[in-house]
Amino acid sequence: MSEDIAQLDQCPEWEALARHRDRMREISLRRLFAEDSGRADALSVEGAGLFLDYSKNLLSAETLRLLVALAEARGLRARIEAMFGGDKINSTEGRAVLHTALRAPRDAAIEVDGENVVPAVHAVLDRMGAFADRVRGGLWRGFRGDRIRHVVSIGIGGSDLGPAMAYRALRAHADPELDVRFVSNVDGADFAAACSGLDPATTLFIVCSKTFTTLETLTNARTARQWLVDGLGDEAAVAKHFVAVSTNRAEVESFGIDPANMFEFWEWVGGRYSLPSAIGLSLMVAIGPERFGEMLAGFRAMDQHFRDTPFERNLPVLLALIGIWYANYHGAESTAVLPYHQDLARFAAYLQQLDMESNGKRVQLDGEPVQWQTGPIVWGEPGTNGQHAFFQLLHQGTKLVPCDFIGAIEPSHDLPLHHDLLMANLFAQSEALAFGKTSDEVRSSGIEEELVQHRTFPGNRPSNTILVDALTPHALGALIALYEHKVFTQGVIWGINSFDQWGVELGKVLAGKIAAELQSESDPDLDHDSSTNALIARYRRH
Repeated sequence: MSEDIAQLDQCPEWEALARHRDRMREISLRRLFAEDSGRADALSVEGAGLFLDYSKNLLSAETLRLLVALAEARGLRARIEAMFGGDKINSTEGRAVLHTALRAPRDAAIEVDGENVVPAVHAVLDRMGAFADRVRGGLWRGFRGDRIRHVVSIGIGGSDLGPAMAYRALRAHADPELDVRFVSNVDGADFAAACSGLDPATTLFIVCSKTFTTLETLTNARTARQWLVDGLGDEAAVAKHFVAVSTNRAEVESFGIDPANMFEFWEWVGGRYSLPSAIGLSLMVAIGPERFGEMLAGFRAMDQHFRDTPFERNLPVLLALIGIWYANYHGAESTAVLPYHQDLARFAAYLQQLDMESNGKRVQLDGEPVQWQTGPIVWGEPGTNGQHAFFQLLHQGTKLVPCDFIGAIEPSHDLPLHHDLLMANLFAQSEALAFGKTSDEVRSSGIEEELVQHRTFPGNRPSNTILVDALTPHALGALIALYEHKVFTQGVIWGINSFDQWGVELGKVLAGKIAAELQSESDPDLDHDSSTNALIARYRRH
């Protein structure tokens, strides 16, 4: 934050919201809707092909006014422009944050250190498209001349969650002749399952690692390499069955991959924001360059909406401010993402990294500890499965869990009855959470008195509903960008850096040390705590 912006808890707008919260303690959604017949229309917005109904939230017009004032006071508009302009807003790593450049139009100009990065972005996209067309068209052949039928993407974190989630989401648009699989976990069971039943002669591996040194990814890549060589009997086969997404040409070449088959990306692309880059190569192979371009257009449409739309009608800003209202003024510690679309089965997992790695921070930009709650715990499962698993807690538990319901008006299948039932459940669950069922209503239905409280639903459980016309590549791009910018907005208001992730480093360092101790042929001198020493010793005994 700039030096002229006060500490968050010293902002008059922050304090005004606290006073407003005290006045809102007795408010109920039943009352808010009863007093305003036009509430749903007033508290619904559209942008980039997405529709957001946020009327089932514990807020009034005054709440929104105060929240928007807080965003203005925290310099959100300037920070948005700084990000889009290529300023090095990732201050702890001295980097620009330009995932938005990955989906910028070809004629855009976005400079980093005096260089327009857009031509390089499109040069890589063009190379990706040419490669994807060759694989899809049968022109890229394996070592023995076989057509590629199986694609296995190897990565971890954003290098896996993004393409794996998007491939699942867009499987209705994928080439049915290509079987695309994903390996991320260093647990050998993941690799074994992904490669089960595959023929090395028809399998292509895409290894995604910026540095080409990531432990889990390179362990799996080396195992894949050995699997391929064992199957085809020649080291030369690697060049025809492996491509890389990386920035480290030397390591890629030493692995046996032709540098001509390396697709680059840049240090200003964070892993959890990298799907629109070469990290999405497996997705482009699956759905084709044209569909991939449609997804980029969806990202771009939401980028433009976020940058240009007043905060009062800005979808990412509204979601962010509503989240802050619950986290910082109502004590909510988590948020549930509930896609009523089976193809979005991995979406909550994707958002876990996007949100929790970005905003799971305990210090401000100046290094001082935060004195307020930051990033929420993000979780969820598709409906209607979740209804039979954890909705009991949402409806009658003691924790406040704001929910995002996500649905598509048009199904991706030819079973309309199923879709009607699915969407009926989506609409019913948000209604039931908001309005509940009072004790008097339970009694009037003839329930025995001793069961009345058990059958009472308190309501006042807030939710947003996000609808797309259909789960197309464009809609998915817009939906991802919606949450990217929501997370960024919350980080700005909390005064934290949403674009580093130092919290993942310590465990990696210790794991490297312990791995050597586990594999040592002689008993190592263990200098960990007594618990870790005992665990290592027990593992070695077996």
